[in-house]
Amino acid sequence: DGAKDVAMSALTGINATIFAYGQTSSGKTFTMRGVTESAVSDLYKHIENTPEREFTIKISAMEIYNEDVKDLLKPGSGSLRLLDDPEKGPIVDKLDEQVAKDKEHLRHLISICEEQRQVGETALNDASSRSHQIIKLTVESKLREVSGCVKSFVASLNFVDLAGSERAAQTQAIGARLKEGSHINRSLLTLTKVIRKLSSEKRSGHIPYRDSKLTRILQLSLGGNARTAIICTMSPALTYVEQSRNTLFFATCAKEVTNTAKVNMVISDKQLVKQLQMEVARLQAGQRTADHASPSEILIMEKDSKIRQV
Repeated sequence: DGAKDVAMSALTGINATIFAYGQTSSGKTFTMRGVTESAVSDLYKHIENTPEREFTIKISAMEIYNEDVKDLLKPGSGSLRLLDDPEKGPIVDKLDEQVAKDKEHLRHLISICEEQRQVGETALNDASSRSHQIIKLTVESKLREVSGCVKSFVASLNFVDLAGSERAAQTQAIGARLKEGSHINRSLLTLTKVIRKLSSEKRSGHIPYRDSKLTRILQLSLGGNARTAIICTMSPALTYVEQSRNTLFFATCAKEVTNTAKVNMVISDKQLVKQLQMEVARLQAGQRTADHASPSEILIMEKDSKIRQV
């Protein structure tokens, strides 16, 4: 229910992120597939029950593999760059984005992303995720009827399936698998540092978002303009007691992080022109009134204007 509540926020213009954190082979991918499927169903159910608004859902997807960002909807596009947008924050340059025609089309696109993701066999998992996967839905909505009221919303909904932390001694990783595990652990360590910094009471000093591609991409979701739900997974095996303890520590810190989510409203060019025209007309009317007013009336209008400003 908590994850559903966060996901549905995107329909009202509030950015949302859901991600699973935990050691390797503890059920993160299985959990996120279920969460994503349920969220898609809930989104389209709401859309069907809200005929007065027109919704558009766009999807983009990426994986972070060995600290390289790759497009899951456009395989073979190579490593993508991260850029800083003054309004949107960190963005992935040239990341492919497609409009979902309907629920089934969106499910199909998500399945393509999952098939393209890097997986590999380790001693703990026959199909271990070797990269962090981020599926991003951009949800836009506006009133179908023309209205002077600004009621257009746009928000991002991120589903993040993190690769699991792992120990080489347990996974028996060598060669490429060992390199993958090293990059995974390094980015998860940075994520833990960011969460720990954000959870401190003082929350001062440098937040190391830029120390990894993962935390830089998720910067708005970590203490920024978004609602975020974190699902922590653990293995019941006694062998992994220490990893479970680390996961619980991460969860404890994450609970103390405060985000600053807000409603993201947008205005079309047509609405903006109309509002500016109304403002010009109002100012012109005020000027004409001032031209024919007596000195005492002008003084009253000036005082009234100051009161409104206060």
